[in-house]
Amino acid sequence: MAKEKQDAIYVYEGKNKQGKVEKGEITSSSEALAKAALRRKGVIATKVKKKPKDLFGGAGGKPIEPGDIAIFARQLTTMMECGVPLIQSFEIVGEGHENPRMQKLILEIKADVEAGGTMADALRKHPEQFDTLFCNLVEAGEQAGILETLLNKVAVYKEKSEAIKKKIKGALSYPVSILVVASGVSAILLIYVVPVFADLFSGFGADLPAMTQFVVNLSNYMQANWYIILGIIIGIKVAYTQGRKRSKAFDEFMQRVSLKLPVFGELIRLSAIARFARTLSTMFAAGTPLVDAMDSVAGATGNIVYVEAVLHMKEEVATGTSLAQSMRDTEVFPNMVIQMVQIGEESGAIDAMLEKVADYYEEEVDAMVEKISSMMEPMIMAFLGVVIGGLVLSMYMPIFKMGEVI
Repeated sequence: MAKEKQDAIYVYEGKNKQGKVEKGEITSSSEALAKAALRRKGVIATKVKKKPKDLFGGAGGKPIEPGDIAIFARQLTTMMECGVPLIQSFEIVGEGHENPRMQKLILEIKADVEAGGTMADALRKHPEQFDTLFCNLVEAGEQAGILETLLNKVAVYKEKSEAIKKKIKGALSYPVSILVVASGVSAILLIYVVPVFADLFSGFGADLPAMTQFVVNLSNYMQANWYIILGIIIGIKVAYTQGRKRSKAFDEFMQRVSLKLPVFGELIRLSAIARFARTLSTMFAAGTPLVDAMDSVAGATGNIVYVEAVLHMKEEVATGTSLAQSMRDTEVFPNMVIQMVQIGEESGAIDAMLEKVADYYEEEVDAMVEKISSMMEPMIMAFLGVVIGGLVLSMYMPIFKMGEVI
């Protein structure tokens, strides 16, 4: 039995029906089929060449990010709401994407669906890009004949989740970036600027002020051992990054510690609750059974404390305990959230209640990010003033002292 050829991306150049030169890319299993597909589109190809793969065997371009998947879900939803057939929607969205990797992914899904498979099965072939929640919602939509509706819910869910992640990363990276800049400026001053002043001070023939002497000694140490200090900083960074990637115990320990951080711990807690509520609301709206939804919900919270809490809730709910009571037993959810869930259970509108909880806590995350930004700005300015200003002042103190003597 002949081995089926895999699709590849071909770069083409040709003339369209208006006689204008057209360039682009097309996915096909062979050069001949690519030319035939172009002819059907009204393009007479003058050059068709397989696009070379990058060093990692992909189709080139930047890696696929979660934000790309959110945009894909929104574009597909928009196409279907406009009455465009699913296959044609894949083609329009895929060929219009700027990232070749994302384009290749979408056109592979299109090929699988076009061959008679379901969209959910096509998505499950790419688990790195499409999680269990995404695939399950698409499957539920296909089975119930409401794919357009559930794709819209997926798009909203992905957009909200990515928005929260970006806000948290922004809030956490802001002070870190300032510290990095301050450290860099301080290092430049100590290694290159302070030695110039030190040579000048050596001819004064008088004792230097204590602060100036400390800075000069620190400068001498930095000049002699800068490579050791740099190596230690890089080593700590690499060890931390690799430790979180390779050691589950270390990663879970850092997640627990993060919840205890002042100010930032509260931000992480609010975001975990928002993601919990948003994910569970989306799963409920799709008709997913509560117990089955819990695994996806646990993974979406993003923190081991809430992952363990949700999995504990799953066990209790499976034995007949109400969702509100199981949340109360974990002792990690605020009373307001528990009461809203309880009202939702009693009224039969738990998905709507959870959506309101998600909206509320997403607004709380926004407010917390603004609060952190406004609070950090004066603190950072004071820090920079003390560190950078202190270094500069220490260099001028001997000059002021000499002026007083004269």
